[in-house]
Formats: sequence, C-alpha cells, structure tokens
Amino acid sequence: MVMTLTTSRYYSSATVSLAPNFLHLLQLCIDLRALKLAHQSHAQILTNGFGQNAFVTTRLVSAYATCGALTLSRFVFESIEAKNVYLWNSLINGYVKNHDFHQALALFRQMGRSHESGVLPDDYTLATISKVSGELEDLVSGKLIHGKSIRIGFVSDVVVANSVISMYCRCGDFGDAMKVFDEMPQRNVGSFNVIISGCATLGNFTSASRDDLWSFFLRMQREGLKADAFTVSSLLPVCCDDTGKWDYGRELHCYLVKNGLDLRMGSDVHVGSSLIDMYSRSKKIVLGRRVFDQMKNRNIYVWTAMINGYVQNGAPEDALILLHEMQMRDGIRPNKVSLISVLPACGLLAGLTVGKQIHGFSIRMELNDDSSLCNALIDMYSKCGSLEYVRQVFDSCSYFKDAITWSSMISAYGLHGRGEEAVITYYKMLQQGVKPDTIMVVGVLSACSKSGLVDEGIDIYNSLMTKYGMKPTVECYACVVDMLGRSGQLDQALEFIKKMPLDPGPSVWGSLLTASIMHGNSRIRDLAYRCLLELEPENPSNYISLSNTYASYRRWDVVTEVRTMMKERGLRKVPGCSWITISGKTHSFAVADKSHPSSNLIYGMLDDLVSIMTDGCADIDVF
Repeated sequence: MVMTLTTSRYYSSATVSLAPNFLHLLQLCIDLRALKLAHQSHAQILTNGFGQNAFVTTRLVSAYATCGALTLSRFVFESIEAKNVYLWNSLINGYVKNHDFHQALALFRQMGRSHESGVLPDDYTLATISKVSGELEDLVSGKLIHGKSIRIGFVSDVVVANSVISMYCRCGDFGDAMKVFDEMPQRNVGSFNVIISGCATLGNFTSASRDDLWSFFLRMQREGLKADAFTVSSLLPVCCDDTGKWDYGRELHCYLVKNGLDLRMGSDVHVGSSLIDMYSRSKKIVLGRRVFDQMKNRNIYVWTAMINGYVQNGAPEDALILLHEMQMRDGIRPNKVSLISVLPACGLLAGLTVGKQIHGFSIRMELNDDSSLCNALIDMYSKCGSLEYVRQVFDSCSYFKDAITWSSMISAYGLHGRGEEAVITYYKMLQQGVKPDTIMVVGVLSACSKSGLVDEGIDIYNSLMTKYGMKPTVECYACVVDMLGRSGQLDQALEFIKKMPLDPGPSVWGSLLTASIMHGNSRIRDLAYRCLLELEPENPSNYISLSNTYASYRRWDVVTEVRTMMKERGLRKVPGCSWITISGKTHSFAVADKSHPSSNLIYGMLDDLVSIMTDGCADIDVF
C-alpha cells in the first residue's frame, strides 16, 4: 500500500515559486531513491533558511522516507514548530511505505493528542490509517478510526469508506464491512472490489457462498459499474472447485474478451496468471495452456502459474520442459517460487538428476538459505529416494528450520522405513521449542507404524491430549489403527475405533482392512469391507481390493458378484502407470499400453522374461 503526495494538493503556486530548485531536487531524490542527494539538498535547505518551510520540509520528509531513512524523516518532522496536516501525512505515509505499521499507528495517535496545534486528520490520513489497521488486523483501532471518520464528517467520502470496508474485511468482520458498504451514499468499482477480494481471500467456500458472491458481482453490473481486471482476478480463485461451478470462470473469461480485455492484446499479466490458475485447478489444463499461448506478454509469474498447473494436473514432464523453455525462449531466470513449483515434478518422476540441477541453480542464485525452498528440496529428495541428500539439506545451518522443515524431515524418515530416526527427530524438534501440529504427528505416527514402534507411537499419541491439548484428526486415528493392526492387535484396533469421538472415515477402515488381510482375520476383514463400501460406494478401489481378496481364497462366486456390481455401477479402476528415465528422457507405461514407439520390442522382451521365470519356477521342487 503506497500513498503518493501530489504537488497540486499540498503546495500553492506562490509557495512553490519561492523554492522551485529545492522542490525539484527533492522530487528527484524521491524518483531516484538517492539518499546522498537528499542529504545535500537538506544541507542547502538549512543554509538558505528554509528549515521551517512546511512545504519544502514536507517534501524532504517524503524523500528521506522513500530512501528508507525513517530516522532522518522523523528528525526533520520533529524540528518543525508549526506542523500542518500535510506534514503529519507525509511521515505517516513514510512509515507505511516502509511497512512500519505500528509506528504509523502510533504517530496517528500522537497527532490526535496534539490539541494545541489544532490539527485534525483529513480524508487522506483516515484512509491511510484505516488500511494500516487492516494490515495489523487491529479491529479495535479500526473501529476507533471508523468512529472518528463519522465524527469529523469524512465517512461519506468514497475513498475513506472503501478503506474502512477493507479494514473490516482484513479483520474478518464481514458483517460490519457490508453495513458500511450498504450505507455508502455512492459507490465506485473499488467499493465492490474491496468486498469481493475480502470474501475471496477468506476461502473455505460452500456452493451457497459462491453463489452469493456471484450474485454480488451481478449486482455490481446492475448498478451500472463495469468490472475491471482486479475484479475478475479476485473472482477467478473462487471458481476453482470440484462442484461444477468452474463454469463461472469461463463466463469471466468471456467477459474479459467481450469487454476488450482479450489477453492476445497483451493486457494485464495478473489476470492471465489467474486464468491459468483457475483452469489448472479445475482440471482443464488444456484451456490453461491455450490462455498461456495466446498471451502476448508473459512474465515470471505467468510462466510459474503454467508450470504449477502442469504439476497439479500430473504432467511433471511438461512442467520441466516449460521451465527450460522459459529460460531459452524468453530469457527469464526462475525465481524462488518457480523453483518451489517445479520441484514436486522431480519428485513425481523420481528425477534425482534434474532435482540436483535445480538445487545447484538455487545455490548459484543464493536462495539456499530460504526455508520454503529448502523444505521443497527435502520433500523432493525424499520422494526421489535419496535420504542422504535429505539429511544434507536439513543439517544445513544456513536457514531457519520451521515446523514444516521438521515435519518434512520426519516424513522422509518414515517414507524410508527409518522409524527410530523419525522419533528421535520428533523429540529433538520438541527440545527446540517447536510445538507439534497434526501434520507432523501424522508423519511420526506413520513412521512408527511402518517400523513396528507401537509403544513409542502410542506415547506420542497420548501426549497430544495430555501435554499439548490437541484434538487428534481422523488421520491421526487412522495411524493408530494402522499401528495396532500391523502389530497383530486387531481386536484392540477395533476397540479403539469404537471409542473414537469422531466418525471413522475411509482411512480408518482402510487401515483396519489392510491389517486384517495381512493377518488373515476374515471376521474383521468382512466388517471393514462393509463399512468401506457404505462410506465410499463409488470408489472402484474398494471393489477391486475385495475381488482380489476373495480370488486369493478361490471364492470365484463372490469375485463374479463383485465384478458384476462394479459393471452395473459403471465403475472402472484407473490403470496403474510406471516410468523409467533413460538418457534424460522419461518413458511411461500403462496396462496394455502400446503407444510407445518401441512397444513391439518391449512386449517381446517381456514375453521372454515371463518364459524364463515360468521355466525357473517349474524346476523348483515344491514340498
């Protein structure tokens, strides 16, 4: 949030004519962010006797603030005996520019206590401080500023009212935000944009709330106000869901084209990025790529949105190709967000070589001390099977280890069957003062389950409620059930499920099912199957698993019954896929897939291997 003080508002022509050189020099300092020139100008101002000139010193305060020298801005401010509202605004805005919101708010309070000067805030002051309260999410201060705006007659000002609405939205008080909105004597596009962006930022939308927001957008048009690029880019993330409402996104796209904002003409790249993200989240990656290809201007954010879209839609190869094209075609170097977005592609492809290249690139760009990037590297190396590199990244002392870092390391140990190391890392994290969260607990409980550390896992689970006052999630319960079931304690696992305060979900019954099959307990297996089919009647994996289980017992009548049920419900299992990387190129294969150019040779070799294995088995004596 940046407020710029304009010459026409703060300086009369008569005053400007007294010191045109100083005002010109100070504006040059602001434009060039030239601190040294600001020092020189300040010296000349004092030498020529303009040290108490409110107009010149107001510009000087802005110049120092723009250069980041807030101490000098405050020094100049305090040296002025007769402070007007513009001088106060200049310093307040300086603090805001430098994101020192607490000092900006403190200065506003000081301004209110300066009764002897008779200085009252104007619309600019109130609009700025309202947004500051929103940045701080300080609802109490925001309401006080709202009240002050009413008392001194600025609440009807559109800019002030929009800032007050923004403050309420940032503080999560949408009731008061809508009340201010409805009471405005006149509204502009910004008024609607504040409400729309505030609601969109909140997230966690239901179908009804999405419809309400869409109705609000239509109300804006009925009132004769034309939505701009900011309106559309705020609405697009709301259209990313799996309930079919993504058609709203297509309508917004049509609105852009209809109103002359066609991306092929090189319009706002932010809107283009939002469109790509919307189509990607809606599983329409082809449409997202069409938007990308039609854009005339593409910056790092547009490329990153497209790369991230490919990763989200299970196309890691395309993501890596696009990362290369971004540098070769447009000469754009990846930034931190680009690298974090593409690293999961390496994990999906188990592409350790490419992952190491990205890691090396981040070191050359001096990004290796960034927590988010290091967390992504830990996850990538873990999925690529290199626990050694995971440890090297984690043990690096050049970055701060946050809760995600510890959780990623614990999950990496669990994924590689190193339960003891996962537990040790978990307790080390607690010693560092990091409070566990549910994701972290699921990771360590899963590691305990895979390594047979039942007692350790139960102790960690019990400590959640007794020591940290946490409420376990369904995923935590599923880990405990899996832990007990794997160790053969199936009755205890079933009893644990019965005592759960939450309704057991598919993950809980799935864990019990896997354990019952592992230990051959048909009673608990049938119970788990029935519960799974009741919870997920449209999940083909449950039917396939049930069919395979009965097939192993040669219960072909039940197998036929299950397969018939699947056919009647139109359920089909998604075929599995495997891949291998040779000479930097990844080759993928699915069941009965003959799309590969060398499929005849591959299947010929497969037949030879099956023949060899069959002959080998025939030579083995069976006792």
